[in-house]
Amino acid sequence: MKLPPISTLRAFEAAARRTSFSLAGQELGMTATAVSQHVRNLEAWLGVALFERHARGVRLTQAGQEFGATVSSGLRQIAAGAARLRQGQDYKTVRLASLPSVVAHFLTPRLPRFRALFPDIQVSISYSGAQHAIEPDLTIVHGPAPQKNAVALFSAETRPTSAPSYVARFGPFNAVSDLGGAELLHDESEAAWQTWLALDGIPLPSNAGPVFADFNLLVTALKAGQGIGLCPTALLHDEIASGELTVLFDRAADEDRYYWLRRADDLAAPAKILADWLVAEALDIPA
Repeated sequence: MKLPPISTLRAFEAAARRTSFSLAGQELGMTATAVSQHVRNLEAWLGVALFERHARGVRLTQAGQEFGATVSSGLRQIAAGAARLRQGQDYKTVRLASLPSVVAHFLTPRLPRFRALFPDIQVSISYSGAQHAIEPDLTIVHGPAPQKNAVALFSAETRPTSAPSYVARFGPFNAVSDLGGAELLHDESEAAWQTWLALDGIPLPSNAGPVFADFNLLVTALKAGQGIGLCPTALLHDEIASGELTVLFDRAADEDRYYWLRRADDLAAPAKILADWLVAEALDIPA
C-alpha cells in the first residue's frame, strides 16, 4: 500500500477544512509556512494542484475538494478507532473542549488546584469548534445561551482595558473623548470599538491601531503597554486583580454574552466532578 506521508495529509486536511494555511497552522501547532510546505510536498507527490493560491488567500481546486473529503473521512475513521481502543484504558479521562482564551486566562492558572484535589482524573484539553472524533464531555463556548445542557460560567462583557504603563505614558483617560488620540487595539475587527464609541457619538479614529486575529495576541500587546483594547473583564479577572491590567471605563458592551459550560449527555462521574469544579471556580469571579 503506497501512501503519501501522513504529515502532509494532516496538514492538507486541516487547510482544506479551514480554507486557510494560517488557521490550519494554529490548529496543528505549526506555522502557516510549514502547512504550505506540507501541502506543496503532497501536491508534488500526487502530481496534482490541490489549491489555487492568490494574494488574498487560497481556494481548493476541484481535485482538492474531492481529495479533501476523502482524506477527512479517512482521518476521522482512524481517530475514532483509536479513541475506541483507548477508552478502556482512559476511563478517568475527561475530554474538555475550550476556547484558547479561556484556557490561557481562566483554566491554566486554576488547573493545578484541580489536579491536587483529583490527581486520578486526567483532563484532555482541545479547541472548541474543532472537529472531534468523539464528542467532548464538556465544552466551553462564548456567546448567547447554547441550546441545552449549558450553564453560564461568567460574563463576557467587554470594557476598555490597558496596562497601567500605557495610562501613565498617554493618559489620563477620564472621559470617552480622551480616547480619540489613544492607540486602540482590535480583536478580529474594528467593529467592537466602533459600536462602543458610537454610544457617545464619537467616530472611530482614522488612525485606529492594529487588528489581532487571536485574542491572546491582543492581550500580549496590552500587557506590553501598546494600547487599549475592549476586553472581557471577567475573563481577565486575574490580570486585573493583580494590577497587570486596568479597566478604564465601567460602561460595558456585549452585555448579553457569557462564557458557557456545555455538558454532553450521560456524563461519567469524573466529567461531572470537573464540571462542578469549573462552576465553583467561576463563582469567585465578579460579574
